Amino acid sequence: MFDSGFVPARRLGGLRLIDGRIAFLDRHFDRLWDGAKIWCASTSPDAAASLANASMTVIDANGNGMRDGVHIRLMVTRGKKRSPYQDPRLTIGGATIVIIPEWKLPKPEMLASGLNLFTVHIRRTGPAEQDQKLNSHSKLNCILACIQAMEAGADEALMLDDRGFVATCNSTHFFIVKKGELWTSGGGYCLAGITRDAVLRAARRADIPAYERDFSLFDVYGADEVFVTGTFAGLTPVVRVDGRPIGEAAGRDPADASGPMTRRLRTLYKALEREEAQGRAPNDRARAPSPCGRGRAISRPR
Repeated sequence: MFDSGFVPARRLGGLRLIDGRIAFLDRHFDRLWDGAKIWCASTSPDAAASLANASMTVIDANGNGMRDGVHIRLMVTRGKKRSPYQDPRLTIGGATIVIIPEWKLPKPEMLASGLNLFTVHIRRTGPAEQDQKLNSHSKLNCILACIQAMEAGADEALMLDDRGFVATCNSTHFFIVKKGELWTSGGGYCLAGITRDAVLRAARRADIPAYERDFSLFDVYGADEVFVTGTFAGLTPVVRVDGRPIGEAAGRDPADASGPMTRRLRTLYKALEREEAQGRAPNDRARAPSPCGRGRAISRPR
């Protein structure tokens, strides 16, 4: 299940277990159902509750008090085929669903030192090629971007769209802070990130100006703060982009390279994460998780 050939599958993606609950579970399911429409999978009414219960059952089966600091990878494929060919009509039976929970915490040094990004020449595609809102591991351009950044000595690749505006990173979403405002890309060239959306919602709820807009490397190099987001690590500071230092290095906490706005947003995000987590918490373990999202399950294609 960890083989590189299996991982490029239709998927729900990464989930995070917070005190026995899965963060933003309904929003993850909503994105999965939207993706199912693209790859023509039929659905059933009890889907969300079934997948939620299956996830919690796998977590419980692992024992060892899996309640926090757990990253869950949930992958969905069409299922077995009668012949190795791409036509979905060759699928036999129902979908294959893989749930892998891991004890997985971000390294403290990543927060302390911050990330170094490199802008790659590989562009993020738009809806005319492959719509990036489809949450699939079939993203060769992101893998090539990651390799280019790695060979340049960076931690992550910053990717532009076909017009030269900032799109996203190869595996995380990209934010900048300028004069008290929060900016991220317009969203046409990136995955509809759950953490990205949560950060924007948390910011707006706290009356922090937050914008989804086009901006270029000119704005990035002059930003007060830069950070990236993802389900696994939440908000991670960026200290360099293309060799250029971001913000003021003086006065940074040696344990956290984040700027003041990034720290505030992390606190707001964590509060929202706990508020919207769903599952079996200490006081309701006898109660099954309630149906989430639009309540549909993946089945075989029609």
